[in-house]
Amino acid sequence: MSITSPSKVNLGLFPTPITKLSRLSSLLNGPEIFMKRDDLSGLALGGNKTRKLEYLFYDAITKGCDTVVTAGAAQSNHCRQTAAAAALLHKSCHLVLGGEPPDTANGNLMLDKLFGSQVHWRGVHRKGEDIPEIVENLKREGSQPYVIPYGGSNEIGAYGFVHAMAELEMQLDTSAITHIVFASSSGGTHAGMMLGKVLLHKAYRLIGINIDKGESNTIPFGDFIVELANRTSLSINSDRRFTAEELILNGDYVGDGYGVIGELEREAISLTAENEAILLDPVYTGRAMGGLIDMIRGGEFNKTDKVLFWHTGGVPALFAYADSLDG
Repeated sequence: MSITSPSKVNLGLFPTPITKLSRLSSLLNGPEIFMKRDDLSGLALGGNKTRKLEYLFYDAITKGCDTVVTAGAAQSNHCRQTAAAAALLHKSCHLVLGGEPPDTANGNLMLDKLFGSQVHWRGVHRKGEDIPEIVENLKREGSQPYVIPYGGSNEIGAYGFVHAMAELEMQLDTSAITHIVFASSSGGTHAGMMLGKVLLHKAYRLIGINIDKGESNTIPFGDFIVELANRTSLSINSDRRFTAEELILNGDYVGDGYGVIGELEREAISLTAENEAILLDPVYTGRAMGGLIDMIRGGEFNKTDKVLFWHTGGVPALFAYADSLDG
């Protein structure tokens, strides 16, 4: 790319592999499906957030911070990977989680604790609404905190997926890829992909499957993604600017809301496990794959299409949702 890459720390195992989902493609009688396996990115059982955290932790280190603070839901994949990165880099980690403390910590929450993070429970606030209060308390105690936004989704974190698109180019002839489908929730992955695509002059369509109704967003989620793509572009001295017309955000599969598991997610998780021996998570990739399967069945792709599904990780959450997955 004709841009200067920001500096980063190395936290993951990249490039992550790409596999062809031959059996699932045949079962659905649809397009060829490939999968980019960010669930195998290495840090704390993997996930796409590692890409963002490599840039965010570098920024924290250069600013002399000794503590990181971030937020998410009780089973946040982002928080689990943040806690792991903090442990690896010898930083204190404070997680501001939505919900109430459960009787038993399992899934991602169990891993958060194993990595030594300190959890602050905040009820209905799961997107960092209470971070400023916690940051001020940490400063009074003598810490130098660094705030990592919800999902790692600012222009620093989003660059991780500009770089990811360049990584994809080194692995695969993307001139044959017609669509890339992925879970879109906090916006950084989506914004980074949009910028990476145009900087690489690619023609495939990026289809984000909206995971969250986003009631607590200060602006509509689609507007936030476009704004973040533009801020990320500006941060690397690119003059490319995006408009809402360039965004594809499919909101047909949010169901009853974030983290509420239905038949769509259960079927997608089962079909992918039984046919490809690949595990999806119940909140993000299960919903996104469910959307892809439904779109294939609905005739939204041609049989000659080649679709890449970007697996963003999250498998530890399966254990916390065991009862919901039983139906």
